[in-house]
Amino acid sequence: MFARQVFRPANTLRQNVRRYASESSSSSGGGSNSLLYTGVALAALSGGYFYLRRQSPTGQAGDAPPSEEARKVPGHIAQPAKAAFTGGEQGFVSLVLDKSEIVNHNTKRLTFKLPEGDMESGLPVASAIITKYKGPEMEKPVIRPYTPVSDVDQKGTLEFVIKKYPNGPMSEHLHDLEPGQRLDIKGPIPKYQWSANKHDHVAMIAGGTGIAPMWQVANHIFKNPEDKTKVTLVFGNIKEEDILLKKELEHLENTYPQRFRAFYVLDNPPESWQGGKGFVTKELLKTVLPEPKEGEKIKIFVCGPPGMYKAISGGKKSPSDQGELDGILKDLGYSKDQVYKF
Repeated sequence: MFARQVFRPANTLRQNVRRYASESSSSSGGGSNSLLYTGVALAALSGGYFYLRRQSPTGQAGDAPPSEEARKVPGHIAQPAKAAFTGGEQGFVSLVLDKSEIVNHNTKRLTFKLPEGDMESGLPVASAIITKYKGPEMEKPVIRPYTPVSDVDQKGTLEFVIKKYPNGPMSEHLHDLEPGQRLDIKGPIPKYQWSANKHDHVAMIAGGTGIAPMWQVANHIFKNPEDKTKVTLVFGNIKEEDILLKKELEHLENTYPQRFRAFYVLDNPPESWQGGKGFVTKELLKTVLPEPKEGEKIKIFVCGPPGMYKAISGGKKSPSDQGELDGILKDLGYSKDQVYKF
C-alpha cells in the first residue's frame, strides 16, 4: 500500500541497538548514544506512515514511600498523604491556576494549586483526569481528559503540559486562563496499573502530547529505587521545538544510561539534526524495540494522534476495550496482550 525504498542499517549498527533492546536491565554495558542515533536516523530514512498530527490524542499518582528522614525516626509509621482526588462519588474539584508558562509556539505548562498545601493529587500511575468548562454562550460544558506531568507525590500542586489546537474549545480556554482563575477537575481515570518490576522492559511509542502518560510512567519507574525496569522511548514530532519534556527526558537518559533510551523522530528536522528523520517506521521499531518473543517480560505503550494509533497499533479503542491489535506492531509479531493503547 505504501511503496518505499527500504534502506537497512549496517549490521554493526543494528546489533548495537538490538543488544540494548534485549539485554538485561542489570547489564553494565555502556556509554554514548551516538552510534544508536546513527542507526535510528538511517532506519527512519526508509520512509513510513503519514500521521494525522493535527488532532489531539484521546488520552492527553500511588502513595509515595516515606522519606529518608522519616525512616530514621524510631517507631515511625508512614501516614498516607491527603489526596485531592479520591474518585468514586467525588464531584469536580475547583482548582486555582498558580502559573501559566509558555513552552513553545502552541504549548503551555499550567500549574494548579491543590486545595491544601500538604495535599497530593492521589492519582495512581497510570491515570488521567477530566476537565470541565462551560462558556457563557455554550449550551453544554466541554469535557476533556488530560494526563498530569507532575510527580504523583508532589505536594500542593498539579501540572499539565497543554497544546493549543485550532478550534479546540478546551485547549483554547486553558491557554486563555490567567493565574488566579479556576478550572473544574475530576479524577482519577485509571489507565494501565503500574507496579514495580511488572515488566522487565517497557517500550513507549508517543507522538506530540501523547508523551504525557509515558512521562508519568517513566518518571514513576525511575523515582523508585526498587524498580529496575528498562524503558525505551520512540517519540515522534513535527519540529524540534515540538519535543515536549525534552530536558526531563534527557535527565533520565543521562542519569540512567543503561536503563533508559530515547529515540526522537522529526517530520521536518533542522539540517543539524542527528536523530531520526521522517516518520516512525516498521524498520525503526524493529531495530529499537525488544523482541516479541520476550512475552510477558515486555510491554509496549502507544499514545498519540489518531493517525499514529492507526499506523502503529490499530485505531480502534475505548475506555473499556483496547480493540484488536493492528498496524506495524502486529506486522512485527507482537500480541494484543503485549500492547497497551493510552
